[in-house]
This record gives sequence, C-alpha cells and structure tokens, in this order.
Amino acid sequence: MTELSDFIDPAAAPSGNGCLECDESGSWWVHLRRCALCGHVGCCDDSLNKHGTAHFHASGHRLMQSFEPGEDWYWDFVEERMLRGPRLAAPDAHPADQSVPGPADRLPADWEDLLSR
Repeated sequence: MTELSDFIDPAAAPSGNGCLECDESGSWWVHLRRCALCGHVGCCDDSLNKHGTAHFHASGHRLMQSFEPGEDWYWDFVEERMLRGPRLAAPDAHPADQSVPGPADRLPADWEDLLSR
C-alpha cells in the first residue's frame, strides 16, 4: 500500500524562487506551488500555464505545497483535497518582497483580462 509519505522528501530543496517553466519561457504566474517530492516549483491553476498541475501529470508526484509566504498547506492531486504535512527544506516560500502575481517586470498590464479569457 502506498503511503502519502512516499510522495514527500522533506530534504528536497525548491527549484527556485519562481515557476521553473515560466522563468525559462519569460512568462509570469499568479501563485506558486512546490512539489513535495522533488522540489519543482510551478505556477498554480489560476495562472495561464498551470505548470504545477502539468508537473503532476508528467511526473506522478501527487503532492504539492503552497510556495506562498505564510501558507503551509498541501494539495493532493489524486484525492483532490488539501492536507497537512511535514515542513520541507528551506526556503518554504518565495521571497516576501516578490510581487504576486509576478514577477512584476514580466507582468503584462492586461494580466487580469488574460486570466478571464
């Protein structure tokens, strides 16, 4: 039987301060999520690209933790529910002075309109 702890590596460092794929492509995000197993940081489903969910589909890593300051909840993609889990390797969030959405220098003026399409 698979345990949820099989999908968590508390020692895995985050892949960076922003969505890995958005940083590579020059895009932007709304909120960030961190894979609890490998540390991949991806953007949330409110973002245009939904890289956090894409990481789950590509890897099977079912648990993500919020990578927002002051948030420590996990999301289980298989059971589609929030849960609590262990503290992960630092840092546990993007820098507090990083804009949300962001990053500010890549955020288009019409970002709200883009999200509502």
